[in-house]
Amino acid sequence: MSEPRRSARLAANAAAATTDAVPESSPAEVPILAPIDIGESLPSYILKNEQGQDVDVAKLSEEKGAILFTIPKADTPGCTTQACGFRDIYPNFTEHNFIVYCLSHDQPEDQKRWQLKEFPYPLLSDPNRVLISALGAKDSAGRTKRGHFIFAKGGKLVEKKLPVSPTDSPTLALEFVKSFNTKSAL
Repeated sequence: MSEPRRSARLAANAAAATTDAVPESSPAEVPILAPIDIGESLPSYILKNEQGQDVDVAKLSEEKGAILFTIPKADTPGCTTQACGFRDIYPNFTEHNFIVYCLSHDQPEDQKRWQLKEFPYPLLSDPNRVLISALGAKDSAGRTKRGHFIFAKGGKLVEKKLPVSPTDSPTLALEFVKSFNTKSAL
């Protein structure tokens, strides 16, 4: 009778060893950020820009306000329309003390090729959609929703627009920035 028990123990130990083992090539666990709602600040989280350089998103709005606009996929018609819209009125944002950033799940290499359209702002890569999810811009199918998020100087979220059309996003963001600066000056 002791023989079947020993065999059962060995089989159970072998099964546990194979399920507990982590293959060397397994991807690192994807972090989860808490949702960022109006009045909350950007967390410290490192993304890469189109040049492959590390960018801590918590520092994006330390000295100026920041606008992060999300796109579903770089170098597609709607996303190019939205990005070119922000490009074309970019001086208006800087005039109001705001910096613009494009945020997508695309890899930095893909963003760098798209950057040939001469965008005056950085493109941030969030391949696991960690920040995109925290902003509420990840849909139930795991894709990125088009939107924009405006953070006041110091990092507090003051405007969240989801979903938004590619043509409306830049102008709506600029209208909000102008209104926000007027209210802040009072």
